[in-house]
Amino acid sequence: MSSYAQKIIKKKKQRKRLIFLSQIIIVILFFFLWEYLTSKKILNPFIFSSPSRIYETILKLAQSGELWEHILTTLYETLLAFGIGITLGLIIAILLYELPTLAKIIDPFLTMINSLPKVALGPIIIIWTGANTKSIIVMALLINLIVSIMNLYNGFLGVDPLKIKLLQSFHATKKQILKYLILPESKRTILSSLKINISMTLIGVIMGEFLVSKKGIGYLIIYGTQVFNLNLVMSGIIILIILSFLIYECVSLFEKKLSKQR
Repeated sequence: MSSYAQKIIKKKKQRKRLIFLSQIIIVILFFFLWEYLTSKKILNPFIFSSPSRIYETILKLAQSGELWEHILTTLYETLLAFGIGITLGLIIAILLYELPTLAKIIDPFLTMINSLPKVALGPIIIIWTGANTKSIIVMALLINLIVSIMNLYNGFLGVDPLKIKLLQSFHATKKQILKYLILPESKRTILSSLKINISMTLIGVIMGEFLVSKKGIGYLIIYGTQVFNLNLVMSGIIILIILSFLIYECVSLFEKKLSKQR
């Protein structure tokens, strides 16, 4: 490796370290300022809580065992809805790609369902599926499935038509074109859909937990609101932010690993 290439790699590593360090400093300053303003009563600690109170609340939840129960419940529901959503999304997107007439028929309905506020369907979902985990999964699927279908389908349509014609000139079947061209060429779209899907799924799960759950981070937040315990509400939000970040990073690592494979 030349010295010039080594310098470029070194600069990239230094830039990454600088970005990471800057992010850490911003987070520390934010919490420090928040704690200072609430301790000096500039911000009402009862309404805005404070980092120290949030830490104490999370510590109590961890010691009682409730914290892990809530986290595992939300994580289970998110991963289950994510797995179902991305699988169904891929299958339906393939069907729509293979059947253009069906795609044109369904397209306006997909757009209408996607634009519909899902919270409005909450009471109907509860009546149909019951006040249980099923309704939470259905709520999450309503949010993530349509987005996945549309992203994947548009990704398939974006494949170079000249490559398709080339394979057709060699009498390749639709199945062969799909397997050896469409899916490999749409690899980046599929991977980016995973990141979008996991974020949308988590939103759907939390919305579902707001409505029916007796466990989970969403329940923790809504219960804190009902009893006007802002420390519990803010603790739930902080836990949710950390969990969503970790899940997103796991999907990103998975994406990077697959992107390196040829």
